[in-house]
Amino acid sequence: MKRLRRVTEAEVISEFLRNEFYSEEFQHDRTRFESLVLEPDLGNEHENAVRRALLFRRRGHMWRELPTDTAWWQVQLEADDLRSIRVFPRAHWRTIGKGSFHINNIVNNIRRGRFHGRTRSFVSKIQALSYRLRLEHDNSSVLLIGVDEARPLTILEGNHRLAAALLASRDVFAGRFRVLCGLSPHMTESCWYETNLANLWRYARNRFRNLRDREADVDTLWPQPEPAHGYLANAATLKEKL
Repeated sequence: MKRLRRVTEAEVISEFLRNEFYSEEFQHDRTRFESLVLEPDLGNEHENAVRRALLFRRRGHMWRELPTDTAWWQVQLEADDLRSIRVFPRAHWRTIGKGSFHINNIVNNIRRGRFHGRTRSFVSKIQALSYRLRLEHDNSSVLLIGVDEARPLTILEGNHRLAAALLASRDVFAGRFRVLCGLSPHMTESCWYETNLANLWRYARNRFRNLRDREADVDTLWPQPEPAHGYLANAATLKEKL
């Protein structure tokens, strides 16, 4: 893995949010925030705070489990990195991985395996995405986390896209996305990197503490505009007084 440049947390959050923005949670606010998400001004601290709050609506529980000293880099993946990249063991990935969650093993199992039910439908979506990535450029970012370059890396966001790209070919895997990697000597304390009882307990405690997530309060940072009829009513009242 080759480090290309240092990346700010604001840029990582912006890229993470862009990938999440068409989820159901943002359905009612999409028009309101679309330009802020798709055309970010990373030099505007107020915008950065709003994007962070928006992301925390859906992924605050994930972001809080990353060490505060995480340093983010844009990196270039190389062929040898395939041996150290793994998906997080959850949902359908458990069935596909069969005990090993390294991305090479995941993709080999998809190529060879016969799946049933919901897992079969899930795999079909990965295969369809793989076909699209063979034909189209993708300018999205995927997020990895780890301790350092010498130890395993876990995909924080982008499992589907990286698996689909590798299913297409190693060249597609290496060249389709921007790869942002967060490194910290304390990453082993994150349940997203290392799943053990201590980390899962910390995650559950933090999740309970933030059931009412003040950091996701977008309206405090970006108030709703007044309805047009309210403005017109106020104008009519002012005219009467005059």
